[in-house]
Amino acid sequence: MKEPFERAVTRHGATVLRVCRAVLGPGADADDAWSETFVAALRSWPELPEDTNVEAWLVRVARRKAIDVTRLRARHAIPAELPERPSSVGNPGGDEYGVWQAVAALPERQRLAIAYHYLGGLPHAQTAELIGGTPEAVRRAAADGIKSLRRTYGAGESPKGASR
Repeated sequence: MKEPFERAVTRHGATVLRVCRAVLGPGADADDAWSETFVAALRSWPELPEDTNVEAWLVRVARRKAIDVTRLRARHAIPAELPERPSSVGNPGGDEYGVWQAVAALPERQRLAIAYHYLGGLPHAQTAELIGGTPEAVRRAAADGIKSLRRTYGAGESPKGASR
């Protein structure tokens, strides 16, 4: 890959963090999965073909790292979490509308479909490969999840200052 790695981090870092947070919830685990994603990506970067869809590739790496964190959770005690503070380096922070909590409350299949399709930018077919099932089933799960989120935030109403 000829593109500088730093450019990929800048361009796709926020997307990878959104996916990690959607799968793992906000907090240290999502931040760890984000970091591990880019450490693994840095190792593989020189051998990556030029025609690779970098964003989709990073989302797949993030998924694997999130699974690793989930497995690690099952084997270790969960530490107390400190309150999140907005980052000064531009990483998405804050959840004043409770969006991450609302996404985390969705059934797993809906949460993953939303994370990979809407936040990760993967088509339904690739999302179906990641979470299992057909593209139609993934499309339905994502639609049901979005419908639930719209009910939570009032159909047609957007929180003040938020854009759709």
